[in-house]
Amino acid sequence: MNKAHVTFFAILVAAATVLGAVAVTRTTGLGRAARHTNDAAIAVRTKQLATYAAKLQKELKAKPPALPKVPKPKPAPAAAPAAQQAAAPTIVYHRPPAIVTVIHTHHHGDDGGESDGGGGGGGGD
Repeated sequence: MNKAHVTFFAILVAAATVLGAVAVTRTTGLGRAARHTNDAAIAVRTKQLATYAAKLQKELKAKPPALPKVPKPKPAPAAAPAAQQAAAPTIVYHRPPAIVTVIHTHHHGDDGGESDGGGGGGGGD
């Protein structure tokens, strides 16, 4: 292999190494920033939850107001005697007549031959 080729190849490998190192440092920097953002969001949410928990504890310690007395229900009126109630009307159901639909189809070969005189493929039924 020629010395120029070896040198060119070494320069390409070195450039790839440098670009890889830059990519790794940028990626870890992004990850660090994302972790910092997540930590800040978690801290805010934890503070909100602590405030809400304190509010719930305060509500639990507070005594609810007394309930009003339940009024006594009035007695139900006496049921009407069965004789006074009108007899239920008789319902008679008449079924509608059956609808019969007949569709004529021509069957080849039922009578031993074709009755239309033609030798053909089924006709326009």
